Amino acid sequence: SEKIGRDPEAGAIRMNEPHEQAPAGQIPELEPTPPATPAAPVVKQKKLVDSGTLGTIQSLMGTITIAVFVITFIVQAFTIPSESMEKTLLIGDYLLVDKAHFGTGWGRLFMPYQKIKRKEIVVFRYPVHPSMYFVKRVIGLPGDRIRLINKRVYINGVPLDENYVVYSKPFDAYRDNFPDGPRWSFDIDAHWGIEFHRLMEDKQLIVPQDCYFVMGDNRDDSSDSRYWGFVPRENVVGRPLLIYFSMRAGEMQPPATGLGDKLLNLAVRFEHAFQDIRWKRVVRLVQ
Repeated sequence: SEKIGRDPEAGAIRMNEPHEQAPAGQIPELEPTPPATPAAPVVKQKKLVDSGTLGTIQSLMGTITIAVFVITFIVQAFTIPSESMEKTLLIGDYLLVDKAHFGTGWGRLFMPYQKIKRKEIVVFRYPVHPSMYFVKRVIGLPGDRIRLINKRVYINGVPLDENYVVYSKPFDAYRDNFPDGPRWSFDIDAHWGIEFHRLMEDKQLIVPQDCYFVMGDNRDDSSDSRYWGFVPRENVVGRPLLIYFSMRAGEMQPPATGLGDKLLNLAVRFEHAFQDIRWKRVVRLVQ
């Protein structure tokens, strides 16, 4: 029969094979325990990424990088929301703004740029609320002396020729005789109402260094430097380069109360969509 014993050398319980009875006084010879076979190392399988997926990700990241670079340094799209630049820019004009022209921000370090000139149209961050963007025409450069007399702009005592200006409202003493008119207006920024009097000399407003005095072409209906102050050089984003699309504001439709009304409003909008597009202004350079 099979016997179970303890191997004193191995120190582990093992099973002995049956063998002949050893002579008296002789210790039976036990078979040596075979060495344990080491377990094979566990190899972790790496998950391979599909080459097509990897290529798609790389292409997407490259596109995003190029788009960020273009928007940051070269061009950016804007929409005209107000009538302050009519007839040059209309409500519903969609613009591409050239940000490289003036080399704003970090662009100055490695891209060519031009100096801001009088009568140029610029897009800038509104000094009162920098999260907002405004578009106006540069009237006064650093060091200029500005004065309006009966709506006419004078720079350093010389009248400025402005064939782009539109006048649409009756005379207003503050707006049209700035800065020598009344000291206050309902539309003026409170801080500017105190500050601009300190920058006056001989009834003229002196433009500080690295700042610009800007006005809208729709001179009687424009919130501009007369009401909130100068534009710092660092706030200038770029100049409008191209009107790539333009569309009139659609007429207000009566509120839809049911599915039939909603479908009717949608049909009317679709019908007038092509009529509302200003085809002559599409893909047009801003001058």
